[in-house]
Amino acid sequence: MKYNFDEQVPREGTNSLKYDARLNFFGKEDVLPLWVADMDFKTPDFIINAIKERLNHEILGYTFRPDSYYEAIIHWMKERHGWTVEKEWISFSPGVVAGLTLAIETFSNPGDEVVVQPPVYFPFFDSVKSTGRQLLENPLTLVDGRYTFDLDDLERKITPKTKLLLLCNPQNPGGMVWTKGELTALASLCMKHKILIISDEIHSDLIFEGHKHIPLPTLSDEIAQNCVVCMAPSKTFNVAGLTTSFVIIPNKRHFARYERTLRIPHLHMGNIFGTVALEAAYKHGADWVDQLVVYLEENYRFLETWLKENLPQVVPMKPEATYLAWLDFSALVMADDELNSKLLEAGVGMNRGVQFGTGGAGYMRINLGCTRAMLQQALERMVVLKEEK
Repeated sequence: MKYNFDEQVPREGTNSLKYDARLNFFGKEDVLPLWVADMDFKTPDFIINAIKERLNHEILGYTFRPDSYYEAIIHWMKERHGWTVEKEWISFSPGVVAGLTLAIETFSNPGDEVVVQPPVYFPFFDSVKSTGRQLLENPLTLVDGRYTFDLDDLERKITPKTKLLLLCNPQNPGGMVWTKGELTALASLCMKHKILIISDEIHSDLIFEGHKHIPLPTLSDEIAQNCVVCMAPSKTFNVAGLTTSFVIIPNKRHFARYERTLRIPHLHMGNIFGTVALEAAYKHGADWVDQLVVYLEENYRFLETWLKENLPQVVPMKPEATYLAWLDFSALVMADDELNSKLLEAGVGMNRGVQFGTGGAGYMRINLGCTRAMLQQALERMVVLKEEK
């Protein structure tokens, strides 16, 4: 089946965070929303149909996740990523950020240090600080237009209080697909210092041509015993509102500890439709994802070409994955507040780079999970920045 990603689906009036919260977030409603990371594409038919089928039974009482749910995850991991996962490794989370936060609470104590590698997905900072842990920043290094780890900096900063590292794999906002060599070096350093890695791999299905996602536990049995992986179908299939994620923990002792933390506030139950959607997605979604990734990569190429021809002062970092792009506005020599104001005046709403921490100044993150027509409209509005050079 050929899917149509050029169809613009009206989202106003649906309590959409991306659309209906524009006034609160940007101070005005008449902006093209290219910020929060959900896509404007229809949730695929095989997921909607599975939910409709479940609605034919008119009781929505307590349920549990059936074997077929776990089998769908196991099959997807094997087919898409070459990773053999055991059912006994799979736990639940109502969201990847929730899983990260639960893991922080499980595997560290207040006052402990948690490593983050900015610029990075900004909820990482909140998860660390809100749980009473201390941020230990290990900024990424920019080499030939691509971020990489600064392991020398990390080793210098590690103290006896450093207990966890939050890894973004693939990276958000830069879109890096970390290589085997990069991941192995990072994981080896963490094992040397007894630092557990919590790996956010939510964008792992959205990998561009020429790159391959490497789930952290596949590097070695030893590394698998020293990591917790958070994943979900939410970004891949545009079902974030169903708050259904999963956590894969090969280490039996770590798994038991996480499960206890999850169950204390009774967060382990999940919801009926999230379970149904995940199972349908991972059973039937391969073709849809393949077509989606092609469209997203074409959106990036359109963005890159348009900027080069019309606004060369703005330089995109070439993503290797995700539907996000990291735009460098530094050549315009504008303060971040001024840059944001100019874009909002032009009617374009993106995420400010400073949200992503150290190294984010002068950048903006744009969401490419939209129709080509909307992307073109946003870019044409940005021409006003030419006058600021």
